[in-house]
Amino acid sequence: MMEYKGYIGIVEYDDKAKIFHGDIINTRDVITFQGKSVDEIEMAFRESIDDYLSWCEQDGVNPEKPYSGKFNLRLSPELHKDVAVTAKKLKLSINSFVEKALLDEINVHKAM
Repeated sequence: MMEYKGYIGIVEYDDKAKIFHGDIINTRDVITFQGKSVDEIEMAFRESIDDYLSWCEQDGVNPEKPYSGKFNLRLSPELHKDVAVTAKKLKLSINSFVEKALLDEINVHKAM
């Protein structure tokens, strides 16, 4: 994984074409890059993001910001109730409760 200006790219190697190709994974906009060496792929990654941001500015479009900190979560009504009740018992907001649960789960998987 690579990160630049908050955008995250993943890279794969195509052994038939002998080229690295990558995609930005944290935006709905399609941003790709490629190169034949590690140095080239790193440069192409940064250039693709800079080009995307420049294009957005020239066209007066707001670039899609990676991870605004907000996302919608759909739950069954029963689970929604259970989350609300449990959060209340713990004297937490639903948001804080869900954030804590997600962090706990992420930490478990990071330790693996």
